[in-house]
Amino acid sequence: MTDYFESFDCTKLAVHRTGEGPPVVLLHGLFSSADMNWIKWGHDAKIAEAGYEAIMLDFRVHGESESPTDPDSYPQNVLVRDVAALIEHLELEDYVLGGFSLGARTSLHAVAHGVLNPSRLIVGGMGTAGLGEWNKRSAFFKRVIDEFDTIGKDDPAYYSRQFLKSQGVNRVAARLLLDTMPDLDLAMLANVTVPTLVVCGEEDRDNGSAEELAGMLPDATFVETPGNHLMSATKPEMGDVIANWLQETA
Repeated sequence: MTDYFESFDCTKLAVHRTGEGPPVVLLHGLFSSADMNWIKWGHDAKIAEAGYEAIMLDFRVHGESESPTDPDSYPQNVLVRDVAALIEHLELEDYVLGGFSLGARTSLHAVAHGVLNPSRLIVGGMGTAGLGEWNKRSAFFKRVIDEFDTIGKDDPAYYSRQFLKSQGVNRVAARLLLDTMPDLDLAMLANVTVPTLVVCGEEDRDNGSAEELAGMLPDATFVETPGNHLMSATKPEMGDVIANWLQETA
């Protein structure tokens, strides 16, 4: 089921829901979507089978949500504000928050800054570098956008260029969005005291060390699954680990 709601600035955002039970709010990766991260590979179905409702947001500029091109629609940490708006819209009080890659990064920012207070947290495909050195990662994607029409097949950025093209991302809006994401002071991870699952592909180093990240969180469980950054999200083990952890820590 897909619904829409208006965020804090009236941008219309899409929300996809699967299952019934306690809510698990799931956030997708950069230039992906709820469908690409959670639905297509059956992770939402496994969470539903575990007795939960998967509530999956399409970030602005992603999926079925709007892509405003007005710079005023992109204040600092806009995605955190969008997630907070979703929680308020659904009147959620007791919920699990989770995300993959950008979704994990957004979740950690929200909790570390005290914007959101979930009962548990799921962090997928994220390491310390993806938090504390985001500007380096952001610069890579800005180059993909700025040089979109000239990136050749022999360029390391070609795969990312093709992924943006396949997802139909509005590049003007995407460029604005990238400037809204500040680095996170890693010392603030001490504020993330809720039970946390850190799950990452065994070949995934795109965002630095997930194991190091788990070690910096007060109450974290670290699990590796097959694959690199992009492929790990498509493997059944990712959904299995999340569903099992939800049941084990209920």
